[in-house]
Amino acid sequence: MLRNELIAWINQALEVDNFQDYAPNGLQVEGRDNVQKIVCAVTASRAAIDYAIEQQADMLLVHHGMFWKNEMPCIVGWKKERISRLLAHQINLVAYHLPLDAHHEWGNNAMLAKRLAWKLESTSEQGLLNIGSTEKKQSLLELANHIERVLQRKPLVIGDLDKTIENIAWCSGGAQGFFPAVCMDSKIDAYITGEASEAQYHYARETNTAFIAAGHHATEKFGVQALSAAISEEFMLQSIFFDENNPI
Repeated sequence: MLRNELIAWINQALEVDNFQDYAPNGLQVEGRDNVQKIVCAVTASRAAIDYAIEQQADMLLVHHGMFWKNEMPCIVGWKKERISRLLAHQINLVAYHLPLDAHHEWGNNAMLAKRLAWKLESTSEQGLLNIGSTEKKQSLLELANHIERVLQRKPLVIGDLDKTIENIAWCSGGAQGFFPAVCMDSKIDAYITGEASEAQYHYARETNTAFIAAGHHATEKFGVQALSAAISEEFMLQSIFFDENNPI
């Protein structure tokens, strides 16, 4: 499979031109022209790159790439080490950030809802903020335990553990910034995202809206797997998921 044809197919499928992102989507580091084997991972870490080298992959497909708005652009230190490994082994680094969060079928939020049996009702914020409901009414403690079982990670929970939860909002990753707006909707019982900041404790306590930080990595490891599986099915390419344990 030609790399450029594959990337063109992904770009169209994820509708990357519809997003205002703070990272480049698509090819970030160019490797060999042909792709037969893909390693996918949440982040283009050195461990993920070394695993792709070990597997003799042609492409490393990730959610978190290596180039972000407002970061130092110089290719030195850790970034130089990562890129030099990719170039030495001609591995294509391909990353999709917000488009992969928001995709209706393969996205992180869609896959999170599928795994946790949540029902989607509406979206906003470029399709990133999801509004819906749990499969059945349950206490906050029951919801937290369910999330822990599915994600294999104990979440941070703020709120009355006996509170009844039915109407929820969610956004994977570092989306704690949406919480103040979510709190304005009196119908929302709980908000679930990946990370927490200091302020979320106070918003949760003062608005009686439960807040769950279930892990940035944990809430975003299903999207890249779903995308990679779709690529494998469409083009008959081999795909392997590298799951790097990350407690954040």
